[in-house]
Amino acid sequence: MTMQQLLNIELPVIQAPMAGVQGSDLAIAVSNAGGLGSLPCAMLSPDALRAELEKIRRGTDRPFNVNFFCHTPPEPDPQADADWQALLRPYYTELAIDPSTIASGAGRTPFNAEALEVLKEFEPAVVSFHFGLPAPELLDGVRSWGAKILSSATTLEEALWLQSQGVDGVIAQGLEAGGHRGIFLTRDMTTQMGTFALTRQLVAALNLPVIAAGGIADAAGVQAAMALGAAGVQVGTAYLLCPEASTSAIHREVLASEAARHTALTNLFSGGPARGVVNRLMRELGPVNALSPAFPLATAAIAPLRAAAEAQGSGDFSPLWAGQNTRGCKPVAAAQLTRELASALD
Repeated sequence: MTMQQLLNIELPVIQAPMAGVQGSDLAIAVSNAGGLGSLPCAMLSPDALRAELEKIRRGTDRPFNVNFFCHTPPEPDPQADADWQALLRPYYTELAIDPSTIASGAGRTPFNAEALEVLKEFEPAVVSFHFGLPAPELLDGVRSWGAKILSSATTLEEALWLQSQGVDGVIAQGLEAGGHRGIFLTRDMTTQMGTFALTRQLVAALNLPVIAAGGIADAAGVQAAMALGAAGVQVGTAYLLCPEASTSAIHREVLASEAARHTALTNLFSGGPARGVVNRLMRELGPVNALSPAFPLATAAIAPLRAAAEAQGSGDFSPLWAGQNTRGCKPVAAAQLTRELASALD
């Protein structure tokens, strides 16, 4: 089955959900262009989720995707938080931040019954998940209106598990991809592989459509993924400079510079491995630091550093998410980019 048939879209292109750098505007533009626009929902309250879905309904009558995290929140660890803040203390001093004012909180909520109730009002055609799948009763609720269910896999084992749970398609998230890894069956990052190696393995082993994600930034990349058997592609980084994205001015400037050629996996900004452009914090603490609290608890202590530095025009403490292939980033309309991505398939 082609991705167009599965998702009732014209082009085999999914715009990757990217929390923090986009909202409904990007999703609307991509869906109206014939791809599948996506709304990242992990950082939205129920009221904000409803507002964004209402905006999408006004902006398009085409299918769109809503994406949720489904991680298991870790137990708070006061000692780990204290050790983390101690490591960051020189930066607090430099930026005149009082550590006692730092708020606690994860900032990212896994899919829950409250979010499900909001979705039932809108019945989106596609619901996708990161970090596995939610509890069976929540998944049954999503299935109740006929939504297609997608989820990310970073290994063959994860993909086979997702297939056993009855998903409709698997997103093969390669090591090249920007943002958070969808890894969920292990914490061993040596299990991660490149997009094309992973895609080929999944195509051979699954009885489901496989969607390639990671490092795909132009029409040639889309064509190559499809030649390996992918039913379609998911593209994120290439959309970051589109006017419909809410990417910050600092982030945009970095993406348009030579610095964007150097990305790395880091756990400094959330506690979970995610790929971004290397900046000062990653260079000085190392991209992966053992003192970073479990995902997503690292975020609270970084937030005031980010805010203070960005107020001075600096991205030294910002998560500058991007995949390894930033050559496709360009300030063009999302509709134009979506059509360009699929142009080699005509």
